[in-house]
Amino acid sequence: MSRSFRTLEEPATAEFVVQGSEFIGHARPVDSVDAAEAFVDAIESEYDDATHNVPAYRVRADADGDLLREYSSDDGEPSGSAGKPALNVLTQQDIENCAVVVTRYYGGTNLGVGGLVRAYSRAVKDAVDAAGIVERRPHETLSITVEYDDSGTVRSILESEGHEFDADYGADVSFSVRVPLAESAALRDRLNSATSGRVDLE
Repeated sequence: MSRSFRTLEEPATAEFVVQGSEFIGHARPVDSVDAAEAFVDAIESEYDDATHNVPAYRVRADADGDLLREYSSDDGEPSGSAGKPALNVLTQQDIENCAVVVTRYYGGTNLGVGGLVRAYSRAVKDAVDAAGIVERRPHETLSITVEYDDSGTVRSILESEGHEFDADYGADVSFSVRVPLAESAALRDRLNSATSGRVDLE
């Protein structure tokens, strides 16, 4: 996934009451479907006394970012009144790699499908607003191993290009570098040519 994408800046919650029913929107940035499902499970456990915990997520499910996994569930609310409106907020704002759960404690008054759609949409929107939206560029972590003779060359290339890295000096020198995917191939080429192919890249 070499293109940038919009996601949440940080986890957040937002709550409000509609006609006695309490709605709590939980939103969190995630980097995989597994992480999204773990977040949903965690909220369901934490709020296991709630009437409903309605989940929705949008996650790029493969390394190339071509496959967008979208999921939502009404969790016992009338069909189409909860999960889909929650997911629609994420879709309309074009947010990816995020998961939301709306917890509802029933307050004794039926809101009707229209009322539910509005309440679930608002819970997600308020939580997303609280979390903040950021533009992210996909990165990968590149492991570079070289002998001491070439370590200065590698280090100066990484520093000149402004990459974040950690260096480990053992029998040889290992660098762990966060590289934007869009720049990864060029960096590999540059390291290979600077060390005449003596660099080990993973």
